[in-house]
Amino acid sequence: MTTTATASSAARRVGVALVIGVLLAGLVFAAVSAFELKLPEFITGRPYQEVGPTVVESIQELSELTSVEMVEYTTIEKGEDHGIFNFLAGDRLFLFAVARIGAGVDLAKLSPESFVVDQETGTVVVQLPAPEVFYSYLDTEATEVVDRDTGLLTKGDVQLESDARREAEAILREQAVAEGILDEAQESAEQTIANFLHGLGYSHVVIERSVTP
Repeated sequence: MTTTATASSAARRVGVALVIGVLLAGLVFAAVSAFELKLPEFITGRPYQEVGPTVVESIQELSELTSVEMVEYTTIEKGEDHGIFNFLAGDRLFLFAVARIGAGVDLAKLSPESFVVDQETGTVVVQLPAPEVFYSYLDTEATEVVDRDTGLLTKGDVQLESDARREAEAILREQAVAEGILDEAQESAEQTIANFLHGLGYSHVVIERSVTP
């Protein structure tokens, strides 16, 4: 009989303690709401955000938005010079060439390790891959042979036009790089990624550039 009474008394004490605990918690949160008191972080929690695989994948999909394109043109004169016998064996071609060159930063090379996040300051540091030329090709509609001269005794080199086109594309690719297409691609990528991360709530974005090979 004594044992049963003791157990019943203990159960009542536990029940009363739980009720008191709930009431106290309610009073605390009511006071916070009424007087806008600040609870410690171990109660409220501290908001945080990390750049994980999902964000990296989203950034990788921005590659097309960061690419830039230049249109370059030049003329190529190519052939064989036979001096005074050009009218017999000479072969000359004059090509007007127009090329499209595209460059950008391959964001698919980014990984979670490319980002360093400081939650205290809201800063994210991004290590970007170096910009590169993605493509270069001659515009077939705009590129044309302006003039072709062959001697009376020759049909001309069938590879001459192909060689001239290949050389023109290489020249125009180099010309685009010299005119700063890689720098434009770098700046475009930096701006796009910075805007994207600012939209995620990061107050400060630092871009670290990789050296162009």
